[in-house]
Amino acid sequence: MPPHQLPAVSVIMPVLNEERHLRNAVRHILEQEYDGEMEVVIALGPSTDRTDEIAAELVAEDPRVHTVPNPTGRTPAALNAAIKASRHPVVVRVDGHGMLSPDYIATAVRLLEETGAQNVGGLMHAEGENDWEKAVAAAMTSKIGVGNAAFHTGGEAAPAETVYLGVFRREALEQQGGYNEEFIRAQDWELNFRIREAGGLIWFSPELKVSYRPRPSVRALAKQYKDYGRWRHVVARFHQGSINLRYLAPPTAVAAIAAGIVVGAAVTPWGFVIPGGYLAAIVAGSIPAGKGLPAKARLWIPVALATMHMSWGWGFLTSPRALAKKVIASRRPAVMAP
Repeated sequence: MPPHQLPAVSVIMPVLNEERHLRNAVRHILEQEYDGEMEVVIALGPSTDRTDEIAAELVAEDPRVHTVPNPTGRTPAALNAAIKASRHPVVVRVDGHGMLSPDYIATAVRLLEETGAQNVGGLMHAEGENDWEKAVAAAMTSKIGVGNAAFHTGGEAAPAETVYLGVFRREALEQQGGYNEEFIRAQDWELNFRIREAGGLIWFSPELKVSYRPRPSVRALAKQYKDYGRWRHVVARFHQGSINLRYLAPPTAVAAIAAGIVVGAAVTPWGFVIPGGYLAAIVAGSIPAGKGLPAKARLWIPVALATMHMSWGWGFLTSPRALAKKVIASRRPAVMAP
């Protein structure tokens, strides 16, 4: 497509406590190999680090960069605020710790045109900077860690249930009223479900890649995945028929391991076969996942896998029904066409 025919693009970024990665993430946007017009809208939550200062520097350095406030600190509220403040027909979501590949936007715009999709996305390419983060990255890109989710493990270009982050046609976002601000997590999956229910196409392509920095500690990873499981259960209650076997695997594992420990301690040692079998499985699965990594990183992979599985499953099992009722009560458009 000739440069003068390329659609203008709005890149939206929800940001909270991202002093470590924000400048580099914005640099990856501004240096995109894309000849169309572009703007970057950063939605600033109530950070306690230097994020706001860095964002102000970025605004002063490049007129394409703007900021909007997000006093709630919630990701979906930040996204909706940035969508409202942006103006272009293609909307690219990027997180404050996500690094776009150089041709990401150009490729996404081409795929929107070729497929007719309402949203296109690709690989969440997890990359660590130390041994722990490298272990988490390996776990997050392995089938034993995340199942058959294409945006984690790769695959052929095809229609998808959801994609990582996403590059949207603005009219699709406006038609759906943007993100549901009650979904603290799983807001991407929930929005993509509504787009698909309305007849829109969500398209995955391995041509698109965003480098992702994993959580820096076991505690942070556990909280992340507990929230994932908790809010994925809310989606399942809110949208009947949206669950599948992949999402039921972690809570089933948590329940089976807990039962095995109880039986093993109170009735028969054979009960310990279940937790023992799980431990053996993740240790065995960590061997191919850790290929090429330093020895210390390989040793951390079973810990990362267990943290992800158990935290997600526990979050799913303990997700209160009141959350779904709150979501249903708040069902209203947050982003409207001008």
